[in-house]
Amino acid sequence: MNTPKPPPTFRRAAPPPAPSTPARVGAATRAPIPQGQANTAAHGPGGTVRLNKRMAELGLASRREADEWIGKGWVKVNGRVAEMGMQVAPDVRIEIDQKAQGQQANQVTILLHKPIGIVSGQAEDGHLPAITLIEPDKRWRDDNARFFFHPSQRKSLVPAGRLDIDSTGLLVLTQDGRVARQLIGEDSHVEKEYLVRVVYHGNATPAAGGVTQLSRIDDDDPVSADVQSVFPASQLALLRQGLSLDGQALRPAKVEWQNPEQLRFVLTEGKKRQIRRMCELVGLKVVGLKRVRIGQVMLGNLPLGQWRYLQPHEKF
Repeated sequence: MNTPKPPPTFRRAAPPPAPSTPARVGAATRAPIPQGQANTAAHGPGGTVRLNKRMAELGLASRREADEWIGKGWVKVNGRVAEMGMQVAPDVRIEIDQKAQGQQANQVTILLHKPIGIVSGQAEDGHLPAITLIEPDKRWRDDNARFFFHPSQRKSLVPAGRLDIDSTGLLVLTQDGRVARQLIGEDSHVEKEYLVRVVYHGNATPAAGGVTQLSRIDDDDPVSADVQSVFPASQLALLRQGLSLDGQALRPAKVEWQNPEQLRFVLTEGKKRQIRRMCELVGLKVVGLKRVRIGQVMLGNLPLGQWRYLQPHEKF
């Protein structure tokens, strides 16, 4: 089976010299490679795990990327060429070929200021996907990252998290499975910060197992000015901790008033339309939502509808 060639390099600056020996990760103990290469389960007997899972845990590669490298013979375990699906002990020594390291260095991550009306992933209901905005004429002119744009960079570029069609703000698209795992992996706790403009429809009454139907002030006349003055402190406390969605308790959130009509949310999870649904449970309706930060990376002055590269020094 033909294997894809590594993508070309688009950096202006020359990469740092490659190390003379392969990178080594893990303990130096030369334990034998565990048996059970045919076992493709994530966990094996005796505390072993599948090699691609272990590589992802160590931050070496995404699972898919690891499988590609294993298939090309670019991965060694305790000095021996790895086999697809093999199980490894936690203390094995994993070595990555310089070809894999070079391929990984060429992967790009892009930050987009997504407009309303654009979907994050696949096109749906006639709405354009975010990747259609990744064009040279929409690159922010103040982006000083040392990358050349090439259409091939859009290959395997996927959104690392959702931002719904009615929301705007920071959206991350990446070729790097390590970035995707950090932001949307099952064990991810990276903060996402949002500014949320709301109107108030009335009090919600807590009940056993959740929140009952809202008792509205007036369906045609929500409170839209100085919402902070009429919104009960008890409901704000519920937004911070105590709500459930889809039968699951939500992680604690940081929620505070940014101004009398706007809340600031900081979440460490990303359920579908989570903030809008949380607000509905306490009598609020979201009329504007903007994501301004993911981890340590800020939206900043990136203009609406434009994008820039994540620079090497920037970390989520």
